[in-house]
Amino acid sequence: MQLKWQTVFFFLCVYGMDVVFCQARYSIPEEMPEGSFVGNIAKDLGIEISRLISGKARVVTKGGRQYVELSRDKGALVVKERIDREELCEQTTPCSFSFDLIIENPIQLHRITVEVQDINDNAPIFPKDTVKLQISESTASGKRFPLDSAVDLDVDINGIQSYALSPTDNFKLEINNQPDGQKNVEMVLHHELDREERDELKLVLVAYDGGSPRKSSAVQIHISVLDSNDNAPVCKQALYKAEVMENSPVGTVVTAVSAADADEGVNGEVSYSFAQASKKARKLFGINWQTGEITTIDNLDYEKEKSYQLNVEAKDKGGLADTCKVIIDVVDVNDNPPTIQLMSFSNTIAENSPVGTTVAVINVEDADSGQNGVVQCKINEHIPFKIESSLTDYYALVTDEILDRENIAEYNITILVSDQGSPALHSNKTLTVKISDVNDNAPVFGSDQFRTFITENNSPGVAVLTVKAGDADWGPNARLSYFLEDSDVMGNPVSSLVSINSDSGVIYAVRSFDYEQMKSLTFNVTARDGGSPPLSSEVMVTIIVQDQNDNAPQVLYPVQTGGSVVAEIVPRSADVGYLVTKVVAVDVDSGQNAWLSYKLQKATDRALFEVGPQNGEIRTVRQVTDKDAVKQKLTVVVEDNGQPSRSAVVNINVAVADSFPEVVSEFSDFTHSKEYNDSLTFYLVLALAAVSFLFITTVVVIISVKIYRWRQSRIFYQSSLPVIPYYPPGYADTGVTGTLPHMYNYDVCMTTNSRKSDCKYSTLGGQSVLVVDQSFSETLQRAMKEKEFLENAESPEMQKPPNNDWRLPPNQRPGPSGAGPRPEEAGAGAVGGTGPWPNPPTEAEQLQALMAAANEVSEATATLGPRYNAQYVPDYRQNVYIPGSTATLTANPQQQMPQQALPPPQALPPAEAPKAAPTPASKKKATKKDKK
Repeated sequence: MQLKWQTVFFFLCVYGMDVVFCQARYSIPEEMPEGSFVGNIAKDLGIEISRLISGKARVVTKGGRQYVELSRDKGALVVKERIDREELCEQTTPCSFSFDLIIENPIQLHRITVEVQDINDNAPIFPKDTVKLQISESTASGKRFPLDSAVDLDVDINGIQSYALSPTDNFKLEINNQPDGQKNVEMVLHHELDREERDELKLVLVAYDGGSPRKSSAVQIHISVLDSNDNAPVCKQALYKAEVMENSPVGTVVTAVSAADADEGVNGEVSYSFAQASKKARKLFGINWQTGEITTIDNLDYEKEKSYQLNVEAKDKGGLADTCKVIIDVVDVNDNPPTIQLMSFSNTIAENSPVGTTVAVINVEDADSGQNGVVQCKINEHIPFKIESSLTDYYALVTDEILDRENIAEYNITILVSDQGSPALHSNKTLTVKISDVNDNAPVFGSDQFRTFITENNSPGVAVLTVKAGDADWGPNARLSYFLEDSDVMGNPVSSLVSINSDSGVIYAVRSFDYEQMKSLTFNVTARDGGSPPLSSEVMVTIIVQDQNDNAPQVLYPVQTGGSVVAEIVPRSADVGYLVTKVVAVDVDSGQNAWLSYKLQKATDRALFEVGPQNGEIRTVRQVTDKDAVKQKLTVVVEDNGQPSRSAVVNINVAVADSFPEVVSEFSDFTHSKEYNDSLTFYLVLALAAVSFLFITTVVVIISVKIYRWRQSRIFYQSSLPVIPYYPPGYADTGVTGTLPHMYNYDVCMTTNSRKSDCKYSTLGGQSVLVVDQSFSETLQRAMKEKEFLENAESPEMQKPPNNDWRLPPNQRPGPSGAGPRPEEAGAGAVGGTGPWPNPPTEAEQLQALMAAANEVSEATATLGPRYNAQYVPDYRQNVYIPGSTATLTANPQQQMPQQALPPPQALPPAEAPKAAPTPASKKKATKKDKK
């Protein structure tokens, strides 16, 4: 088939805007294959193909399917999917659909209309395959019998053109053309029927359309000849008109058709039915065959169909009928709110954009008609934007003022549309226009807090919950990372319980949870974005541990003893329902896992006892007789309601007797057998207690010996070489009346093995102690406790006055020969420790130093003085001499700072005993205390 198409252009120029609007129209047949050529839109509109590509030209369909697509590289419109005219427009002619072609930068809008031409792709269809008629033999010639017309979805020439009836011995066919184009088919009796000759007729009615090739459809007509019924029903009106609101509920009565029959009795009873109606009308309306009332059986929609035509047949029992026409008009109501569709939208705009810059193109439509479909569009006030009308149903959102990013960085523009119906319906749409972006939005979680559930005894590593946060920023500023906030849950760090994936926010269980120990845990999750500086927010997460049936019931009563037999006594005079005992059990689980049920598993005589399934009460079922055994043993199973269920078993001894001696004689054998076991258990417990006591005592003694030896090794120095005290020449002794100073500084020469032990030295007054530990570091500590010193003036820790025999002349004091002048001889302004290094000491000086050290140790009253902090004692070490060597060590010049004279000696607190070294046992205890 040769395709014919034509194009019509419309141009509209709008001043002050950068939008161009055009219209074009094409015509194509239906059922064209995909990719078929529709039209060269680039040539018809005079648009370059490069402009289509650079402007991102695209086809936009307003609701529904897209039948046509644009080929940018060819500038042509092609069929995207098969077009069925009957599905698209049904019986409406001409049939067409429209879409918009949008080109950006600048924005151009073109309305394209495509008319779909019909082809003969549908055959006529009768509503029924078989038509059954009952015609009286007394029916006169010329009687007309209306038949259901066939329906052809095609239109015009492709629709139904003719009908044919065969055979035509008694009937002929007449076609009546209606003003609306419909064809009424009537079968006319031209030869009277004779029931005695032939009581049944079979005819065939064929409908033909006018397409090429021609298509047809047939229906079988079965005619039953009846006895005389000479009066046919007559409709009171040939045409009925009714209106119904489209929002009428199902079951609404639209109208009622009435017909009268002059016959009496059965031949006068009239029934009503639809003689001819479309398939859609039959789904929406129904008729009462007795009363002729037409009611709605489904919801109506004015937007789909505005009017319906029905042919109602009134038929009596004799087969005579009359037909009347019913036209039902659907009245529109305002039931469709306006719709808003963005045709083009730029969500980011520069702050230096000129006034009138187009931000969005909006299409507004209302499916209602009349005033209900008239739409008004506006936006919210007090924003630098305005909305202008362009084409019909199209609006442009443009800037109305100069934008300032520092003032407002983002605008929320609400588009409000309303129709003029009563009541008016409204719709709105909010657009967000960003001016620029900085990292000024912190992450926001979707909820104020997250709650989830996890079943106890879970597998470690299972995913528990996913927390998600959103960030209004974009790019790196919106890239979120998730962290757990450091906290403790029931004494455990939260990181030991759960972990979180920093990228996805999935929270995993680190370990298996126990409902009986922890019913829930709450912690905070921080979401931090990737901005600079980063912003973060927190949300509280609560994980509720759900119980599992992991604990079996525990029987509290009766108590199961291993050494004696406890029996419940039932008198032989007990009646039916006598309460023997009650089994009491508990389950540490919760919910239905803790619902307990009781049942009797074993019994000496099942016909004598029963147990309550809910309360565990054991009662007699029948009267106790003399034939019942005295010794009865019951086994009761206690079972919980979990899945799978857990159970416990309890054994109960019941004695059926009237006197206690009878019970004792029955259970005596069992009691004697248990006495030996009781004695054995007692001796085993006693032996275990004795062994435990001996073990603990041995451990305590070993630890005490270790501590004592360690303290001894810290006190005594075991090196064979003496320590040579050395007094620097720069020492300044002020405010001291004795011959010896109160504080000294020692330089020590030690052997290679001396580092294996600790050395402690004390001066005369116990004011300073030099401690040499295994790392060869020196520490000086000084503590001032005057109050304690005054209160304990007689303490043996105090320094006794020095022996006058130990005084040495200035030239005999220990020190290197050739040392500089003493502070008292140098004058008032002399500062110790700043002179040059002295010459090496002679042998006499070394001997003097040894004698002074020995005398000092013998006269000292305290061997262990308090330690002082080095910050209270100035460093007097200016030079170091190693005996037997000619080398001298020079201190760092940067550390040789002028030192002032010592302050007057102050009272010292009592010496503190050295602390014992920590043992493994003490470390373990300290660790436990720290944890607590």
